[in-house]
Amino acid sequence: MEAKIEQFSRNKWLSLLANGIIGTAALAGVIAMQSIEQLGGMPPVSVQNQKSLSAMSAASFKQAAQQEALRLKMLKTFPSFGFDNLIADWTFLKFLQYFGDDEARDVTGYNLSQDYFDIITRRDPKWADIYLFLSAAVSFYQGKPETAVKFIERGTSALSPQTHPQAWIVWRIKGIDELLLLGDIPDSIRSHEMAAEWVENTADGPKLAPIFRATADFLRRDPDSVPVRFTAWSTVYSQTTDKLVRQRAKQALVKLGAQVKKDKDGNESFILPARK
Repeated sequence: MEAKIEQFSRNKWLSLLANGIIGTAALAGVIAMQSIEQLGGMPPVSVQNQKSLSAMSAASFKQAAQQEALRLKMLKTFPSFGFDNLIADWTFLKFLQYFGDDEARDVTGYNLSQDYFDIITRRDPKWADIYLFLSAAVSFYQGKPETAVKFIERGTSALSPQTHPQAWIVWRIKGIDELLLLGDIPDSIRSHEMAAEWVENTADGPKLAPIFRATADFLRRDPDSVPVRFTAWSTVYSQTTDKLVRQRAKQALVKLGAQVKKDKDGNESFILPARK
């Protein structure tokens, strides 16, 4: 998480704040463990207590998610008083806490990711770096590439090569989601062409512009991206525990022609038959 935050040169204070939070939590954990050792250790918890604790934790996670959903709903209509960027930054910090809580996400899933990024991209659509996180969280973890692309288009409308040297990233991410998850080849071609155009006169232009144009040319010659979309949706299916996201991924895989196989434990896997 710290490494991700360091990528945002515009908001170095985010990195400092997050590091402070993580450091405080780690220190608290060390103190707690030392206290337990000094008291002779913690008595073992019975299986029944473990089950009760697990049930209580699940209920707590679900309640916390419901409360957070209400807060985000209010924040969407909250007046900014000219502090849109600050609200976007604060919302991103909240998203990092939400997304990084693996234990809670195993229970409730990642359904609030789109709400965080709805707020962030409305408040600060010119924050180019944020779209990397948006694509991963909403397209892959939620299995909602249509929603992700809709939010990404706020960036393509607000940004330009003249206002941000990394603005091309938004077109590139949009093109990847359109290719890998939506199978929208014409729009993916256009997005990669726009990415090439926007990166052209930047320091990365000589290296990246030819790659983006080559991608567009490849899609024109061979628009059949079924194997690529199969790999992408298989990743979505394997990485999530959310039932709705898994159902969406499974439907997409079957639509691509994948065969569903189950092992003796009932775990599903997918195979894409050789194409004739």
